[in-house]
Amino acid sequence: MWTARQTPFFRSRRGYDLLALLLISGLIGVSGGCTTTRYLALRDVRENPLNVPLALISRQGPRISDRSVSSLQRYGLWDSYQQNRRDCVTSLRGMIDSTDDPELIYALSEMAYVEGKRAERAADTASALNFYGIALSNSYDYLFAEDLVDRRNPYDPQFRRVCEIYNESLEDSLRLISSQHNLRPGQNYSVASRDRTMTVRTQTRGGWNPEEFEKFDFVSDYSIQTLNNRHMTYGLGVPLIAVRKPADITDPKEKFYPEGLSYSVTALMRCTPSRPGGRLGGSTETVLEFYDPLEANQLLLASQWVPLETDLTTPLAYFLQSPEFRSRNRVTEGLLNPAKTQAQQGLFMLEPYDPDRIPVVMVHGLWSSPLTWMDMFNDLRSYPEIRSRYQFWFYLYPSGQPFWLSATQLRRELASMRDTIDPYRHDTSLDQMVLVGHSMGGLVSRMQTIDSGDDFWRIVSDEPPEKLRGPEDARARLVSNLIFKPNQSVRRVVTIGTPHRGSEFANDVTRWLASRVIRLPQMVMATSQSLLQENPDFFRNTKLMTAANAIDSLAPDSPIFPVMLRAQKAPGVKYHNIIGVLENPSFLARRAGPGDGVVDYASAKMDDVESELVVNAEHTLIHTKPTSILEVRRILLEHLHDLSQNDRVARLPETGTAR
Repeated sequence: MWTARQTPFFRSRRGYDLLALLLISGLIGVSGGCTTTRYLALRDVRENPLNVPLALISRQGPRISDRSVSSLQRYGLWDSYQQNRRDCVTSLRGMIDSTDDPELIYALSEMAYVEGKRAERAADTASALNFYGIALSNSYDYLFAEDLVDRRNPYDPQFRRVCEIYNESLEDSLRLISSQHNLRPGQNYSVASRDRTMTVRTQTRGGWNPEEFEKFDFVSDYSIQTLNNRHMTYGLGVPLIAVRKPADITDPKEKFYPEGLSYSVTALMRCTPSRPGGRLGGSTETVLEFYDPLEANQLLLASQWVPLETDLTTPLAYFLQSPEFRSRNRVTEGLLNPAKTQAQQGLFMLEPYDPDRIPVVMVHGLWSSPLTWMDMFNDLRSYPEIRSRYQFWFYLYPSGQPFWLSATQLRRELASMRDTIDPYRHDTSLDQMVLVGHSMGGLVSRMQTIDSGDDFWRIVSDEPPEKLRGPEDARARLVSNLIFKPNQSVRRVVTIGTPHRGSEFANDVTRWLASRVIRLPQMVMATSQSLLQENPDFFRNTKLMTAANAIDSLAPDSPIFPVMLRAQKAPGVKYHNIIGVLENPSFLARRAGPGDGVVDYASAKMDDVESELVVNAEHTLIHTKPTSILEVRRILLEHLHDLSQNDRVARLPETGTAR
């Protein structure tokens, strides 16, 4: 019979560590987060809705549509077009001066775009820019010229095709301009085409400043690989990926923005309506605007509200695949060697800070990272009613350490964040904070809302903390872990798959295995040992101070759970709970009893919650399920409703008496 002892590898410390890690992985049912996961892939051919109707990528193309051919035949221009396409474009531009037929304007837009594609293939950049400009200005006229108000039909498929010609003409123009210039917002560019010189003035609209743009990439070049959903809206504009450049490395706010962050913007060109004729002869100035779709998904153009074309998901996937994010997302190292990942620990944002939006702080669990929230984050902010009122923050911490230590660090991080971004406490939205925690992250989150009293301290000592001897920083560190007040800014907590009474997963076997592979920070260990030596007979539970790791802290017999359950909660805070219960559990899960395979129902259930939802999901996936995401959305909307009700009641005394 084969045994590990027969293999020299498993007689080494490294072999035992690897074996222990694999066994823990199997018992927890998670993976350490594969660094080779692909979140998006480069397309062989960029996404373009005109590829098929205009045969842009076929051997016979590009060519105009049958509808445009019919328009040219009706106006006696088909023979001219077959003989010399470019001369026909010139003739048609002159003819449009004396007609208000949208069909002819559409045909001109389509013809110009096709000629732009032909010129670009021939490496004639100046001509390509000229034709794209004609397509852009005439499609803009079709959509917004006042003399066409009674002629254009938004129910006609041609109307959407014109929007696509506008968008693709703009994107192709931007690609050519970018190849000639390092395109950046806040700067002006002079673009010369065959028959004109155009000045492009760039502006930003949204939370990001012009100096925060490092570079652009095009959404249409990529396809989503891993995230469950791609969230887009259809309208006008070119969705782009903007890579952020730190505005000022000395600004203390910079520590909350991860390196290599990319985000969504939509580029839109405002053209001066040029009817009649659709001409932009000579020199003209055009405004190129970059919109943040989180702040605006429609805008006013020519007295009309126009939806923006947006993509929130591809820029997110671009960031998740970046080397900067991968270097920070060291999930397994955060479990096995917390000391090595302390530098990455902290709160961070993927959006510009907005004083008017309520923070939702997402807290991951054991052997995990903020990456685990990306499907929920991606889906939640796709709802306008959510993204307009909430901003999402993420807490990253080394999950191998006891959860109460991580809770202490989150307490400090939230205080530091508030002191940095709102030192004078003017931003009232920060006082309506919502925490969402998965698994162990739910315990970390709930600990932000309870008053320790002296119950936590009594777990380790019957002596008052004032009698503790030792270096001030060591004493303060220990006391802050066990004596604390609730964070009054946290008004609601959502726990998902959380072991409120511990997990049977943390048994003698897994705790022994964890002791083999998890290396607690030397500073923590040295501090505890120093305090023990200086205070003999002071402590009655030394194991929590010297040997407890994350697995130990989740054991059902841990003395911290009874204390947490009876601790005094902050007044007014509301709790919600989502529990996983598998309908068809595996053999091992059935033996563990009803639950998600890691946390049983009895441990996950709570009595002090506003709502509780049971979801058919295993532990590591429960927070990615649509049912769970919709429940969090419902809770966030309920939070807004309660706030509006409170505001209404607070205003009643001005006109009457509140009851």
